[in-house]
Amino acid sequence: MRFLLGVLGVAVVLGTYSSVVRTVVMPRPSRSSLARMVQGVLHGAFQLVADRCRTVEGKDKVLAPVAPLSLLLTLVVWLGSFMVGYALLEASVSGLGPKAALIEAGSSLFTLGFASSQRSVLTAVDFLAAATGPIVIALQISYLPSLYSAYARREAEVTLLQSRAGSPPWGPEILARYAQTELLDSLDSLFGNWERWAAEVNESHTTYPVLIHFRSARPTRNWLVCLLAVLDAGALQLAFNPSRRQTPVRLALRAGFVCLRDLADVRGIPYDADPLPDSQIDLSYRQFLEGVARMEQQGFPMERTPEQAWPHFHGWRVNYESLAYRLAYDIEAVPAPWSGPRRRPSVVVTPTTPRDRRPGGVTVEHQYLPGLGKIGGEN
Repeated sequence: MRFLLGVLGVAVVLGTYSSVVRTVVMPRPSRSSLARMVQGVLHGAFQLVADRCRTVEGKDKVLAPVAPLSLLLTLVVWLGSFMVGYALLEASVSGLGPKAALIEAGSSLFTLGFASSQRSVLTAVDFLAAATGPIVIALQISYLPSLYSAYARREAEVTLLQSRAGSPPWGPEILARYAQTELLDSLDSLFGNWERWAAEVNESHTTYPVLIHFRSARPTRNWLVCLLAVLDAGALQLAFNPSRRQTPVRLALRAGFVCLRDLADVRGIPYDADPLPDSQIDLSYRQFLEGVARMEQQGFPMERTPEQAWPHFHGWRVNYESLAYRLAYDIEAVPAPWSGPRRRPSVVVTPTTPRDRRPGGVTVEHQYLPGLGKIGGEN
């Protein structure tokens, strides 16, 4: 029996060490079952409460603490697992009872020293436990600056996009606003910035998957919805204006859906790695026309008609739509236009186009489109 306790103790300690290393030490995508289980249980509990909220703001308020709390809870589970593992080792080498073994392990793990038994047979296990506690806590503390630095870099570009696409963002709104302000020539810089952003998010969010659940400061902002909006804007640009410079747009699209696919690999989400251009998508042609109408209202130039552009847009969107919809569903992103369904039927929150005020008191009014749901976003 003591031999079996020792084997079980070694398995628990090594398994917990493996989870710590995979989560906070290895600078590459690595799945920790223990950390994923903790995050999944916590997220599921908060999601049950969020499902009963009727507003976007209410759901966001409930879900905002999930990711930070999962960090603390994961640390508690690690320390608890180490305590149990070392208690099993203490019992196996000394014959201590369950209560005495837990007290001995806890005293050593947290370097308290009050339960020192002064038995030489326990010295090696006590030293290992005493080293483990501070190491794990120090690793978690050093892990937080990297985590929040990646979060800050992600959110900086998300916040910048608000003036370009409204909040929540929407692909047609990006092109409409650039046309309204006569800044279409600067679209290349937007797509260049988001190509780099997608690469940084790919690296940070696959290494630290908990970042996927970190929410923005405002309920109507969301990193995934922003990425989807930029990808849609790029697909629309290529579909309607094939003669314009394509390199920055195509690179941004490629970086974007590669990012989504790598995140899907980390989360175990299946997808078609080589979809056909005419594979089915959920976005309807009617919804596509509503977005095109918003662009036309602001004077976005179009070399192709909507009928001609639709197959080309469809061919680009098939690469990223299903993954974006699945992730938006999982993290309960703000229900923006063209972003897919949520757990409960939600009113789509659409950004409003700012009024075009001219010198002399002239204001050009912009009509809202039918079928897009509530006009509840920010300017």
